[in-house]
Amino acid sequence: MKPVIEIKDVYKIYKETEVEVKAVNGVNLSIKSSEFTAIVGPSGSGKTTLLNMIGGLDSPSSGSIIIDGTDISQLSSKAMIDFRLHNIGFVFQAYNLIPVLTAKENAEFIMQLQHYSKADRDQRIHELFKAIGIEGKENIRPNRLSGGQQQRVAVARALASKPKFILADEPTANLDSHSTSDLLDIMRQLNEEEQVTFIFSTHDQRVIDRAKRIITLEDGKIISDIEK
Repeated sequence: MKPVIEIKDVYKIYKETEVEVKAVNGVNLSIKSSEFTAIVGPSGSGKTTLLNMIGGLDSPSSGSIIIDGTDISQLSSKAMIDFRLHNIGFVFQAYNLIPVLTAKENAEFIMQLQHYSKADRDQRIHELFKAIGIEGKENIRPNRLSGGQQQRVAVARALASKPKFILADEPTANLDSHSTSDLLDIMRQLNEEEQVTFIFSTHDQRVIDRAKRIITLEDGKIISDIEK
């Protein structure tokens, strides 16, 4: 199967005073469609930086990142925003829900930006909320939801417009064990049913246990790549 993500000789270098820090140090990596992959490593290993570059939230200092045939490292800021909108869903550690919007309004936000009809939005959000166990919470605002429920809304938002890729940065960091287990089971099920490619940046063993592929970074370099 042809890779849908190709990372070729990617470096990310930060300058701290006169010292160069290689946050990502010559990474080469291919990811196939429908993978459920965890990028792991200690703090400072470069896993979040690498994930942010895959998502176009940060740019490599050198090298290329090719997603579905598009070298995103060559895109303008405007083109990158458009590419993200139509191809990539994000799940963040801090949920990043909009406080003044209801759970449904948060979940359908990307669909609205993509000009989906109200009927299509209603149907998709109803299906997702039922699938991820928060049916009936549509009209509740984030501050009245538990952490686990807020993260499920964030997952629904990421999946709503059926992106090809979901990038999840420490999505379980603020969740208890029960919420984490439920959320990961849901994400694994959606990965299999909707064939969405999931890439996690994590140090959570519960995520690692469920991943189909584990890529370990240390000092910005891949030191192991294991497929289960």
